[in-house]
Amino acid sequence: MQVTRKTVLVTGASRGIGAAIAHGMAKQGFRVAIHYNASQAAAQRVYQALEGNGHILVQGDLAEEQSRSDMFEQTIREFGRLDVLVNNAGVFEENGLLDLSREAWRKKWRRTLAVNLDAAADLTFFAAQDMAKNGQGRIINITSRGAFRGEPRAPEYGAAKAGLNSLSQSFAQAFAPHGVLVFALAPGFVETEMAKPLLDGPFGDAIRAQSPLNRAASVSEMAEIVTYLATQAPAYMTGAIIDANGASYLRN
Repeated sequence: MQVTRKTVLVTGASRGIGAAIAHGMAKQGFRVAIHYNASQAAAQRVYQALEGNGHILVQGDLAEEQSRSDMFEQTIREFGRLDVLVNNAGVFEENGLLDLSREAWRKKWRRTLAVNLDAAADLTFFAAQDMAKNGQGRIINITSRGAFRGEPRAPEYGAAKAGLNSLSQSFAQAFAPHGVLVFALAPGFVETEMAKPLLDGPFGDAIRAQSPLNRAASVSEMAEIVTYLATQAPAYMTGAIIDANGASYLRN
């Protein structure tokens, strides 16, 4: 599909998968809203390196409800409309559960669900309503292999991503009659800054060996899939959860 100056909002786009998605969408001719929270300098570097013009930077703390609304409304004001939303931003924190106090557990749970599930749910809701008015739009939610296999050192992360899978499918059913398509992409380990301590640590070789490819994914591989979902995936794929984990975890 030839894309002409359509618009996309990518959350968590200052680095990693989000930055790669921003570059991939810009190459397809999209105007990109690069969301960031605290990493303004990194977001600025992504902005300056994007192909094309008309891109914008939008800041927001996705843990805060009002900040989500403000960031989304800024995007709509500056673009006029939104054609694609990619909910990529997330937080991940590993801890041995036996080592946590009750208060530390509650804080960890609330923060992770606020960013990984509540924010994505709000933005999906905002975008789906706006897209329905235009009769078309696509939403891609980045979930995780951990939604299916469990995360024993970060159960709040797995729970949030499982919830995001379910939410994506519910929205796919609700908004398909209005021309809005919703997909979920569930990666395994990806070579990002967030995963670097694990991949470079003593368990790195074992993590890579989980896949018969004996490696983690590159951010460009994830960006290719998102770009396909945003531009070429047929409408009948709406509601799909796409596994991209190098056959490290298979389900049927």
